[in-house]
Amino acid sequence: MNMKEIVYFGTYTRRISQGIYKADFDTETGKLSNLELFATEPSPTYLAFDQHQHLYTVGSHDDKGGIAAYRTDGVLLNHVVEEGAPHCYVAVDETRSLVYGANYHKGQVLVYKRKEDGCLELADKVQHTGHGPHENQASPHVHYTDLTPDQYLVTCDLGTDEVITYDVDLEGKLTKLATYNCNPGAGARHLVFHHHYKIAYLICELNSTIEVLIYDGVGEFEQMQVISTLPDDYSGFNGTAAIRLSKDGKFLYASNRGHNSIAVYSILADGSLELLEIVPTNGKNPRDFDLSPDQEFLIAVHQDSDNATVFKRNPETGRLAELSNEFHVPEAVCISFNK
Repeated sequence: MNMKEIVYFGTYTRRISQGIYKADFDTETGKLSNLELFATEPSPTYLAFDQHQHLYTVGSHDDKGGIAAYRTDGVLLNHVVEEGAPHCYVAVDETRSLVYGANYHKGQVLVYKRKEDGCLELADKVQHTGHGPHENQASPHVHYTDLTPDQYLVTCDLGTDEVITYDVDLEGKLTKLATYNCNPGAGARHLVFHHHYKIAYLICELNSTIEVLIYDGVGEFEQMQVISTLPDDYSGFNGTAAIRLSKDGKFLYASNRGHNSIAVYSILADGSLELLEIVPTNGKNPRDFDLSPDQEFLIAVHQDSDNATVFKRNPETGRLAELSNEFHVPEAVCISFNK
């Protein structure tokens, strides 16, 4: 068994970071080591690998924003950029050879065709409209663009409290299918689908909740449960960030920025959630985290305190025990294993 995994970090480059970093992760001890710069790129805040050793990331070039394509040896393939802010989320569609991007500031959904050499070209773009009741919802803010289990494109719009699903043709052209409205002012951010239940878990940034949704396919969602990510007695600022499901489908994890913690849930027989524990991450602003490929560890990265925290995960109970919090990663907001 491989005792070493390579882990990649996406960052902001506002203070000290220079781009995408990588490090070694020891799957026996849970120790991170050998941080090195993988590619110099302005604020590569989200990363997605395909099966052909390409890495797609949020990217900027000549003061324009969009997406960047790299080989996994760090060689830049190309940028596809336009005036304005870069994207905030990237995902790969292997079946159609497409890559999806979410643009938070512009409120756009973008589709790129992946060429043979891994380079990208824009295939389609959809502009969202609308707003929500919260002060952060003056305009659309697309925060997530990824596939449903039945291969439609689902998007989370934090600005309009909508989960909008699109049909995608082979050329990457989008046709709107369905819209789910989450609770007003909730701020839909990211979504994860259960592996065998017809259930999706929607993390909402602005009201620190997870909406458990029944997914009937073809973009149709129905709310089943709403559960908080915070302790009852917490009243300070918080914004949720990442949501991850264990491979066995028994546990769900969500990060809190402000409370600076990870909420751990048990998934019940009907797909609903029961809070197990809320664990401090011992860092500031844990925007992203992920489970190691063997599911034995969870690593959280912090945008404001420049550290990664490693937890040992109990696969039976789902609970987390902190191993370390001192590994330095500058301005990290995304963590990804090339798996």
